[in-house]
Amino acid sequence: MNRRTFGTFLVAAAAPAVGCAQGGHWGSVSNAPPTAGSPAEAKILSVLDRMASNRELFLAVDAENGRMLRVLAETAGAKNAIEIGTSTGYSALWTCLGLRATGGRLTTFEIDAGRAEQARRHFQEAGVDALVNVVVGDAHQNVKRVQGPVDLLFLDADKEGYASYLEALLPLVRPGGVIAADNIGTAPDYARAVTTSPQLETVLFGRFAVTLKKR
Repeated sequence: MNRRTFGTFLVAAAAPAVGCAQGGHWGSVSNAPPTAGSPAEAKILSVLDRMASNRELFLAVDAENGRMLRVLAETAGAKNAIEIGTSTGYSALWTCLGLRATGGRLTTFEIDAGRAEQARRHFQEAGVDALVNVVVGDAHQNVKRVQGPVDLLFLDADKEGYASYLEALLPLVRPGGVIAADNIGTAPDYARAVTTSPQLETVLFGRFAVTLKKR
């Protein structure tokens, strides 16, 4: 699989840990905690920290992949972001960190009404509720109402449905848009689709896959 400049940038910006050769020896570097650049950003990071420490919450991604979503949203200049699988809003908050800079909005789909309500509370606490539209119900039906162009698509719901979501939404993703998916190892049909299509370029970061829709 070709790893182009775009993928190389993402490795440098968001990979959990990478090795580096120095004087013939391999060392390791790891990500430093994010540093808030403004009070608004600090408010979001504070809610994310509280969520990460609460083991009773269902967090869609780990912090490193959450940071990846923030990088993707901002570097893609995302105006219209779509998320399948809100859970309690953890990954959406990371995405919103990027959308604050781009002036974008997120539409996120969640089948569980209780988790969706928790997510709404977290968005309000973080001060990003105006950026997010939470849609409750069967995402396979609800995504039919999505309007493009989509700049960023993130999948983290029923893994057997990934290929179906891709089929429905890929035509709406703009050329140069980005698709991310978590737990790709449990979605073999999706993995095959994004790694064999000539119109897509996919880079894998452990369980996390980032796909570029070619221009």
